[in-house]
Amino acid sequence: MRDLIYKEDAFRLVGLCMEIHKELGKGHDEVIYKDALVVELSRAAIPFSREKNYEVIYKGVILPHRYYADFVIWDKILFEAKAVEKLTDAHVKQVLNYLAASRLRLGLLINFGADSLEWKRVVL
Repeated sequence: MRDLIYKEDAFRLVGLCMEIHKELGKGHDEVIYKDALVVELSRAAIPFSREKNYEVIYKGVILPHRYYADFVIWDKILFEAKAVEKLTDAHVKQVLNYLAASRLRLGLLINFGADSLEWKRVVL
């Protein structure tokens, strides 16, 4: 079996998200969880960019609309937060599109809206 990409880093991020979910519970708007993640990442001295945008190129033309990733952490993990009842295939496809545009290999899709924290590793 192949090793998981960025296994320890992803595990650490999921742990921070579990702490946020434990503290805030479910029911908040997505932006509240993202604000809490900024607090956790900053306290842990983990480098990140928030609302990082990526161009989409079609036949050599940069399209006017862009993708906006919630976070890019350590310049290698794309992080997409949700606050929904349940993650869907559409959420996974969104992360795959963001990964393709960013040329990153790993995305973490985190859902704070369920009774328990829900998360998926998405690998391009």
